[in-house]
Amino acid sequence: MDYTDRINRLREELNRHNHNYYVLNAPEISDKDFDMLMKELEALEKEHPEAYDPLSPTQRVGSDLTKGFEHVVHARPMMSLSNSYSAEEVGEWFDRVSRQLGGEDFTVVGEMKFDGTSISLTYRDGRLVRAVTRGDGTQGDDVTANVKTIRSIPLQLASGSWPEEFEIRGEILMPWEVFEQLNAERACNEEPLFANPRNAASGTLKMQDPREVARRRLDARFYYLLSDDMPSESHFDCMEAARNWGFKVSSAMQRLHSLEEVERYIAFWDEERRKLPVATDGLVFKVDSLRQQLNLGYTAKSPRWAIAYKFNPERACTQLRFVSFETGRMGIVTPVANLEPVLLSGTVVKRASLHNDDIIRELGIHQSDWLYVEKGGEIIPKITGVEISRRMPEAEPVRFVSHCPECGTPLVRVEGEAAWRCPNAYGCRPQITGKIEHFCARRMMDIDGIGEETAELLFASGLVSGIADLYDLDEEKLARLDRVGEKTALRIIKGVEASKKVPFERVVYALSIPNVGETTAKRLASSVKSMDRMVEMSVEELTAVPDVGPVIAQCIYDYLRDPVCADNIARLSRAGVQMQLSPDRMEPKGDALAGKTIVISGTFARHSRDEYKEMIEANGGKNSGSISKKTSFVLAGENMGPAKLEKCRSLGVPILNEEEFLAMVL
Repeated sequence: MDYTDRINRLREELNRHNHNYYVLNAPEISDKDFDMLMKELEALEKEHPEAYDPLSPTQRVGSDLTKGFEHVVHARPMMSLSNSYSAEEVGEWFDRVSRQLGGEDFTVVGEMKFDGTSISLTYRDGRLVRAVTRGDGTQGDDVTANVKTIRSIPLQLASGSWPEEFEIRGEILMPWEVFEQLNAERACNEEPLFANPRNAASGTLKMQDPREVARRRLDARFYYLLSDDMPSESHFDCMEAARNWGFKVSSAMQRLHSLEEVERYIAFWDEERRKLPVATDGLVFKVDSLRQQLNLGYTAKSPRWAIAYKFNPERACTQLRFVSFETGRMGIVTPVANLEPVLLSGTVVKRASLHNDDIIRELGIHQSDWLYVEKGGEIIPKITGVEISRRMPEAEPVRFVSHCPECGTPLVRVEGEAAWRCPNAYGCRPQITGKIEHFCARRMMDIDGIGEETAELLFASGLVSGIADLYDLDEEKLARLDRVGEKTALRIIKGVEASKKVPFERVVYALSIPNVGETTAKRLASSVKSMDRMVEMSVEELTAVPDVGPVIAQCIYDYLRDPVCADNIARLSRAGVQMQLSPDRMEPKGDALAGKTIVISGTFARHSRDEYKEMIEANGGKNSGSISKKTSFVLAGENMGPAKLEKCRSLGVPILNEEEFLAMVL
């Protein structure tokens, strides 16, 4: 292949992987494989300088910048580290540092490389004033409001000898325990699972509702201090000082005086890291002396005085017992590899999702094959390969089922989708029980006492064959069921009655309309105002609703015309379930903001940002995410970013606080 073709293909592939990782939070390859592709491209571009392109993936740091957050320029760029995958490569770095320092003695600090999302915190006079993500290394997103919800991050430092102003960098993390709980919730709702705690932490930090961020109990570890007035000339001592100021600094940090100590440190933590409560994907080695760091300097993308050592993912080879096919709430049939039990990262793995038919074909899995299973930084086991040398000669390829394993209905595959689906939505047991469980869940109708087991029991007993049947239940029938009893029966009946007050937007989410998640349900409800209006709308009208594209609009349209769905909705309405927005939200409260375009910035004490947005719309105003000449005013809470403040001043846009705004509309 001509080198120009290879360069172009590498650039295209790396750009795609960057998009999957940073924008979609859905990586397709491991960090190591990505780095190998990047190194190959770097080598080719170095060998062929005539192929230089300023937009090549090698010319920038990956970005996690997100629309909806203010972008802040870093006072000091947040550079990436060079990666290594063997003790030999770390040894080469060690020797290179020694040569560059002219044989001068130096000490290395070994640290854990925590697998989270990078953050930079700025403190003035001991108070947290800003939290910014790494972004593209030059600028990042201001996520101060969300970071303030992380209880392990000090907002006000205890008295001490900290500098008047300093920056401290670290990783925002989601502990394994929290990650498992979050994925269990998402699995229950048939939402896509987070591949690893890193993606979960990153996604959480970019949420627009700080209350939901707080619920997810993020944590943090810090590893680098920057200031014009450093407490020490030693990086190690600076981090010990930060620990004393109240920051979480890893106890694994250690001074290492020789390459032999570095190698022992690698060997020790390659095993011990599995006992940590948070995810790690390697180690970092830094020259301890800040003076020597300064002398060593930087390459275009990374410091010469530091290197990352990446752990190899833990991998095992075990035999496939059989592939089962499981039907979910929305009819998607998922293949699952049932394995001979194997120990990985401290847990016994017996099952691993194969996701869809395409994955089975790509891996080329045959019956009774020996499969490679990895966990590494990911808690969800995944099949990464097949040991073909151990395949039995007569083994047949694993073939995807053609009919639903639960009800026998022929499966269909929607054009453009990877999944096979059972179309028997209201006659297939796991789809019915899944919809009942989803309807009753906390963020939907919040009917206490009905989880997966109870939903299965209610269906098996014949009491509930669809969500509307829940409103025909009585205490006596429930109490006669096994494993229910009088107390649980009473709790369920009270929960069903209380659910009649659940607002319309949550009812829309609870209905299990295909492709309508929580955010889309809220937008849909606030736009259409009532179920009657939604039923009347054409596909074109539905497409005009924010967050509803043509595919989702068609799903909504078809759902509302399905006889079973229409009957369920009619019965829910007769039972007293809310089928329209509450009166206080149905009509505008006034025209105090008619014709005005308003930007909301900062954090608030009286109401949430979403509540203020609703007030603006209810009073005839329009919400906007960016300041321009058309902005009527900015509703500003605490920590309004300086960039927005300066833009208001330059454009002459008025700034109102909470009290001034509420006086206008109440």
